[in-house]
Amino acid sequence: MDAGLGVAIIAAVVWGVYIYVLKQAFSGYPPAALTVLINTFALAWYLPVAATEASGSADALGNFGILEVGVTGLTVVMTAVAFVLFLEAIADGDVSYVTPINKIVPMFVLPLEVVILGQLLTPLQVVGVVVATLAVYVANYDPGGFFEPFVKAANSRPAQLALLSAMCYAVSDLGKRISLQELAIPERLWVPLLLVGVAVVLLPSAIRNPPQEIRGDLPQLALAGAIVALGEHLTTLAFAILPASIASPIINTQAIVAVVLGGILLGERHFRIRLVAAVLAVVGVTLIAL
Repeated sequence: MDAGLGVAIIAAVVWGVYIYVLKQAFSGYPPAALTVLINTFALAWYLPVAATEASGSADALGNFGILEVGVTGLTVVMTAVAFVLFLEAIADGDVSYVTPINKIVPMFVLPLEVVILGQLLTPLQVVGVVVATLAVYVANYDPGGFFEPFVKAANSRPAQLALLSAMCYAVSDLGKRISLQELAIPERLWVPLLLVGVAVVLLPSAIRNPPQEIRGDLPQLALAGAIVALGEHLTTLAFAILPASIASPIINTQAIVAVVLGGILLGERHFRIRLVAAVLAVVGVTLIAL
């Protein structure tokens, strides 16, 4: 458990940096095309890692049945849809506003895991999940009223896209947990399956709406691919050890990392409130770890 918590925290930092990079370097890219390009680079970075367990992965792939194919397919599709919706949301809205809304994933993961898998959490862990999710609310809060974020979200297309993306990510997170724990798919097989699967799902849309020019952005795309390869590897390790209802809130504190980067590097508003959110996130993670 302790090892999984550490891996999940590092994954949150990696994904938080990735969100900032997406907004800064690729704001003009069509979402599907950008995802396919980054996943292609990520796969190239990850293949040497996957090759270290090639024989075991081949055996596991050969033993895939209907259940493995179904769960993997659903997870891949939900991941692809969630990420495209998130890209569309940050294209229309501020990172510091959209990202926290998108990262309320744990509030959807917890009931799904309890109902479907019968996961049992201690009272402190439940409080930790709530506090970590509250951190996301605070990061999204604009002075003007307690319910202002809800009113704003109800009338904001970026917020609506981010919320829909969060729901898709919740299904994806549960699928990862089932694939890696109940179905025992090897971690170094799972990452390539996810990267390739998402790229294949989005490839038709990417072909219909390609980016205008990518040559000048190849170094940034390679860097983004490296971040994704690292992030997916760490996320996979975390979900292979931890319940989804614990791994998800920790990894989704990436919202706080992205917001803090936005405050420091972009001078975004209400930075002190964002720091309060960061403290709440740490408290939530600590309670989950107890």
